[in-house]
Amino acid sequence: MKKRLVYLVSGGGTNMQAVLDAIQSGEINAQSVGVISSNHEAYALTRGKNAGIPTAVFSAKDYGGDLQKRDAALKTELDRLKPDYVLLVGYLGILSDEIIAAYDGRLINIHPALLPKYGGKGYYGLNVHKAVIAAGETVSGATVHYVARGIDQGEIIAQKSAAVLPGDTPETLQKRVLDECEHPLLVSVVKSLCAD
Repeated sequence: MKKRLVYLVSGGGTNMQAVLDAIQSGEINAQSVGVISSNHEAYALTRGKNAGIPTAVFSAKDYGGDLQKRDAALKTELDRLKPDYVLLVGYLGILSDEIIAAYDGRLINIHPALLPKYGGKGYYGLNVHKAVIAAGETVSGATVHYVARGIDQGEIIAQKSAAVLPGDTPETLQKRVLDECEHPLLVSVVKSLCAD
């Protein structure tokens, strides 16, 4: 039986695309059953539609800013999709305790730094890479971890590192971490999770 994957996204969806490509090539033994975004404008929704995957949007704005209502609707949709794993690939929402409890051990997040460094509130996207450069780090990377209560908490599954080079900007470091760390690391972890 192929594992059922749902992707939670907020932006471009390049990490999701890396997994979709690995499924397409046969490297990962899984099927993608849903792409769910917190943002109506996320390009990841287009990627999902192009791959023939059902998409849905659960934006806080659509629920008058009521995150409890938003997450209750999101949980109903997740329950309907019956995923084996939910991959948070550039998802900027914070999941409710109910969702975390219901999907304990099945929620997987990727973060563009070597946790526990540069994790937590405000550390997402370019903010992470700006902080890494400002601190004078010589190594950064990516972390795949289980989702637990608290931002960027949860047991680390795997990490991959990349050099921070002299003259790096947040943008050049972001691209290197994405290409050298995030994509291959996420594909490797999802492959092993779906192999059992």
